[in-house]
Amino acid sequence: MDDAGAETGLQDVPEGHPPQTPAPPVRGALRLALLLRRLKRMVFDAVGHLNDDDGWAMASHVALSALMALFPFLIFVATLGAFFGDPLLADRMATRLFEAWPDAIAAPVARELHAVLTVPRGDLLTLSFLVAAFLASNGVEAVRVALNRAYRAQERRGFFHRRLQSLVFVAVSGIVAVLLGVVGVLGPALFDAVAAKVPALAGFRADFLLARAALVSIVLLVALILSHVYLPAARPPVRKLWPGILVTVALALGATSGFAAYLDGFADYAATYAGLAGAVTAIFFFYLIALAVIFGAEVNAATDRVFGKGRARG
Repeated sequence: MDDAGAETGLQDVPEGHPPQTPAPPVRGALRLALLLRRLKRMVFDAVGHLNDDDGWAMASHVALSALMALFPFLIFVATLGAFFGDPLLADRMATRLFEAWPDAIAAPVARELHAVLTVPRGDLLTLSFLVAAFLASNGVEAVRVALNRAYRAQERRGFFHRRLQSLVFVAVSGIVAVLLGVVGVLGPALFDAVAAKVPALAGFRADFLLARAALVSIVLLVALILSHVYLPAARPPVRKLWPGILVTVALALGATSGFAAYLDGFADYAATYAGLAGAVTAIFFFYLIALAVIFGAEVNAATDRVFGKGRARG
């Protein structure tokens, strides 16, 4: 075997004999090259459809809806907290929520939220629920429209069916928010109380805090998966949704870190937008997260077209 044959895994054969099958290393290289080519095609397909489906504009719609829903939704949680005997539950929940946000975004929004949430609102339970449900359901509908466009799904479900589903999403989110607030706010205090009686548990406080953060992350991941499963009229099979989910999580984490660095090092929104700086930065932050969610759906659709049969399923 000469040097060329050694590199390619092929041996010289007498004339008239059929060529030998490529050696395993060659077949592996061919498969890798084909996979990379299809991955490149999938990425370009997803980006192209993001443009065709007005994904940039839809992300703005979702971002504005999310910001409009944030205040009344937390007011609703505050009224629930007051109903169960803890009127400051939502205020402490908001503090935990903004710990994951860049400071430049969280500070002005958190300041206004604290001013609102520290006012007892037990008498406004019904009104705050209606306002929160309406605005938050509009945010859910915005996500639905974006996912339908990404998955090329024709919406045939009735208006009341869709709105009821959106309200269920809002209601479940409110219940989960209260439960997470109890775990996140009261959990450490309960752990300290138990550890005071059982000193052997004191060394596991860091593990408890890590588990609490993991629980919040899992809940958010499940919410993202359920959005892809139930909101669009059609989609790829559930087992094929993981590429877009992973892309969304990676882009959201990267966008949060990158936007925080941009605000700290370059941007001066206060000089441009004055008193609206806090709202503008919050909208921009929500916009990046919404864009990550929409692009994740485009990745799923493109993956199904390139690697699968290309037929979305409801």
